[in-house]
Amino acid sequence: MVIGQSDYNLTGNLAAYMAEARNRPLPSDVDREAKHRILDSLAAIVSGSTLKPGQMALQYVRTLGGTPESMLMTTGDVTSAANAAMANGMLGHSDETDDFDPSSKAHPGCSVIPAAWAMAERDGATGTELIRAVALGYDLAVRMLHAMNADLVRKSHRSAEGLGSTWGATGAAASIAKLDSTQMRYVLSYAAQQASGIWAWVRDEEHVEKSFDFAGMGARNGVTAATMVQAGFTGVPDVLEGEHNVLQAFSTDPHPEALMDGLGIEFSIAATAIKPYSVGYPIQSAMDALSTIMSHDGVKASDVVKVIAKLPTDGAGVVNDRAMPDVNIRHCIALMLIDDGISFVSTHDYERMNDPVILAMKEKVELVPDANLVMAEAPRQAIVEVTTKDGRTLTHHTKYAPGTAQNPLDTAGVTAKALDLMTTVLGKSHTEELIDKMLNIERVTSIRELRPLLSGK
Repeated sequence: MVIGQSDYNLTGNLAAYMAEARNRPLPSDVDREAKHRILDSLAAIVSGSTLKPGQMALQYVRTLGGTPESMLMTTGDVTSAANAAMANGMLGHSDETDDFDPSSKAHPGCSVIPAAWAMAERDGATGTELIRAVALGYDLAVRMLHAMNADLVRKSHRSAEGLGSTWGATGAAASIAKLDSTQMRYVLSYAAQQASGIWAWVRDEEHVEKSFDFAGMGARNGVTAATMVQAGFTGVPDVLEGEHNVLQAFSTDPHPEALMDGLGIEFSIAATAIKPYSVGYPIQSAMDALSTIMSHDGVKASDVVKVIAKLPTDGAGVVNDRAMPDVNIRHCIALMLIDDGISFVSTHDYERMNDPVILAMKEKVELVPDANLVMAEAPRQAIVEVTTKDGRTLTHHTKYAPGTAQNPLDTAGVTAKALDLMTTVLGKSHTEELIDKMLNIERVTSIRELRPLLSGK
């Protein structure tokens, strides 16, 4: 059915907001959170260049050529904006380091920021234009999934993450492209035609296709949509409410009001979660709970008889004995106990998955899916229970992991993570200067100025 009455102008209202977003200052707290997420996503992109999905993306895109518009981060190579967005997006989701939206389970940063950055380089945008574009992109990524009803999307075997990444990247890229309200109508339709993704990504054991599905594909789609409309392409002006509209196509129970309700007052970028640990999001709360027990009660690996980790049923299925170390909860718990902490390097060390010491500790760890922990308010909580040799049973419940809106990381916490992820690739001086630039991005007159800092050592 057609949504609403014939005079219901959902596409027009959203397009008008999108066209004005580049001129609208963000509230100071939202501005700060946006800077944090841009820095966090850059850190994921830079660290992703050392991992297989990122390296494959860079090698592939180098074969495509392309008009020199935007940089392949960490390389210094310059290619077309669409190609750069795809590669940098795959870098950003080469593993599970990027941010996450608990309400929709989308990963906005790894597609929105590569798309916005590639367009900003191409068009010589300022830091202020970039940050407003990114905030708009996050809103589209999350709100479109709420409007489609993300759970119903997943029940139809589609990947909500793939859909959200295209919408978010399109919003960000279109803002940089300075499209007017009529053009924004068209760009929404070009996003709708490209939106794709199926749930089969869960069987990708090497995170290669997943990095494309979650990030590279959407980033490329968004830049493609924006540049086509910028070049004069026209399209369907009412794709959100007209006949055969996109919400109808992707959901049996859409909620179109989710697109506009509170838009400009409530910002999705301030509600996404920055991961303090370089592991899959369902593991974040478990890492925090175990770390709390270890520090508060002085627990060491030699003290442990058994560890029980209770996770929401859906999250437990994602991280149960996976082939990748950073999305295998039993391995990560064993690693934290043996090393007295974890780092980006340790959680990406495949060889340690066969370490006899780690394997022996892993045998003491039990993962328990718990349906009672499945709740929209706290979708990725965890309860960890440690039994010690002296007979103690120590339990900690982390309802909201550090980095969530309910338990946010401050600037120092985001900076510490960025330093850990980027220093080995960019060098200490470039990393520190880049962090300073991101935290004061409104002073950057052209994103192109930052190429030397992101080109590697």
